[in-house]
Parts: sequence; structure tokens; C-alpha cells
Amino acid sequence: MITTPITAPPDPHVTTSRQTRELITMTTTPSAFTELWAERRHRIRVRDYPGDPPAIVLMHGFPDDQHLYDRALPFLAGRRRVVTFDFLGWGESDKPPGYPYTAQNQTGDLDAVITQLGLDEVVLVAHDSSGPPAIDWALANPARVAALVLLNTYYGWMPSLRPPEAIILYATPILRNLARPVMRLFDWPNRALYFWQVARFIRDEAVRRDLLPLYYDRFRAARPAFWRLNADLPRTLISRARRAPKLRAFDRPVRVVFGADDPYLNAGVARRFTKLFPTAQIQLIPNARHYVQVDEPQLVAEAILSSHRPVGRSDGSSTRAPSEQPSPEPAP
Repeated sequence: MITTPITAPPDPHVTTSRQTRELITMTTTPSAFTELWAERRHRIRVRDYPGDPPAIVLMHGFPDDQHLYDRALPFLAGRRRVVTFDFLGWGESDKPPGYPYTAQNQTGDLDAVITQLGLDEVVLVAHDSSGPPAIDWALANPARVAALVLLNTYYGWMPSLRPPEAIILYATPILRNLARPVMRLFDWPNRALYFWQVARFIRDEAVRRDLLPLYYDRFRAARPAFWRLNADLPRTLISRARRAPKLRAFDRPVRVVFGADDPYLNAGVARRFTKLFPTAQIQLIPNARHYVQVDEPQLVAEAILSSHRPVGRSDGSSTRAPSEQPSPEPAP
């Protein structure tokens, strides 16, 4: 286990190149963390930040890793126990060749982290493709869930969901069979696609300029996991849509926190979640995009910290403006 020293964080709202680089390269939390491995046949890289329970477990999506939360960590760590980790195939976790990278196996990764850290009760924070494993684990272990926080994520298919263009490319059998050989031979088309797509996830130009090269460097080794998860995506969306009755029976606190300017996992998806979960509250963050924890780290952190405190049903006037009332949508 490795302990990282204390470092005073710069202001995450300042988007100069210098401060953005500092946020990604230095420890940006008010307390040290312990770095360790969780074992699940292969090794899962985990960071454990000390603090009071219930522990907040932050989960990344694709094409990301645990560093997606670096800008939000200064507002979380020290106030509560926080756990971040890389799913198998991503970041610093093992990347076994031929491994079945699926939503179901990611649920097993999450369970391994929670079990081996001995976490009795957790606040699960899901973003993007970690929605299915987080929700699946919560449905299987409701008594251990202090709260479920959904950040621009998905579960089953929903009418307003719009997959990003790169996801369509790799989730469509004919297209991905053409694209993968090219991406294996040449780095430049993969890099160009990544920079174009992920740039659309981040609001501020200065932040994009500094983070995209760092994100891409870590993503390159994760391409097999990215491709395999995309191939699993249609099956995941169809199978999870059939579980709507289980979501409606889930009675733990649920906070839906979405960047309002995400055209993909958008406000319509957020509002659909509030119909599926009986306790759900919604918070749409103006001018934030898909990487809502990058665009508005302090607002996201405060929503996470307050997620297990009851503040009323999602249709109350204190949690949603009249213009945000959801329109009727068919059940998934």
C-alpha cells in the first residue's frame, strides 16, 4: 500500500492551463489516500481516502478511469470517506487479454472493492457506463446502500437516450468490424476520434486543452475493454430495460444529477430516472455537459454529500423548477 502526501488544492473553478495541469498531476485532496489492490482473479487499482462513513464510491464510465473525479475530490475527501477505483481493463487495473468486459463483470468488480474494503454501507456514484453495474449492485444489496447518485448515466434503453457518435461506431457490428482493424494499425484516427468526441463532453476550452491529452494517454491501453463494453451495450440496454419493476420497488435515496447541456445522456434521461425510482430527486446543472464532475465539481460534490439526507420527493418545488417538469414517456 502507498500513502500519498498532503497537498493544498488549487481552485478547480479556475480554468487556466497552469491550474488545470496542477489539478490532474498533483494530489488534489485535503487528506492522504491509501493506494491498494482489490483482487478478483485480477487486480483492481483502488484509492481509499479516509473519512467518516458511509463511504462514497465513485465509479467511472467509458472511455474514462478514476481520474475523471480529480476535480471533485477536493470537495469530498476529508469530509467523508471516499473510494475511487479503475474497473478491470481501465486505468491502472489489470487488463487481461480476452477478458469478457461486460456490465455484469463490472458489477463483480464493484462488489470486490466494497467487500475487500469492508464497507458496510455505501453511497454509490455512477457515471456513464457504470450506471448498470452500480444499479445492479444496489438492487441486489439495498440494505447496504445509503444512497445512489446517478451522474449523466443510463441503465436500460430510454426514448430520449442518444448514444455518442463513437459509441454508435463501436456498438454497431458492421461498423465496428471495419473500424477496429484501422484503429489497431494506426493511432492517428483513434486519437482524432477520441479528441473530437471527448471534447464534446467538456464545457471549458482551457480544461479540454489540458485534460484531453492526459485522458487519451491513459485510454490507449484500455481500448480492448472499451471495444468489448461497446459490443455488450445493446444487450445491456435491452436486458436492463426489462428490470423497470425492480427499480420502482427500490426505496433507498436516489439523487439524479445531470449536466443539462449533455445532448446524449440528457435531461430526458434524467427525468425518466425520476419516474423509475420512487424516491428520486433531480438536479439539472445548467451549462454543464456530459462530464458534469469536470464542468461543475463543487456542485456535484455537494449533491453527493447531501444525497443520503431526505429532502422530499423529486416533484417537489424545492428540487425542480416548473419548466423542468417531465413530459410523459412510455415505460422502458
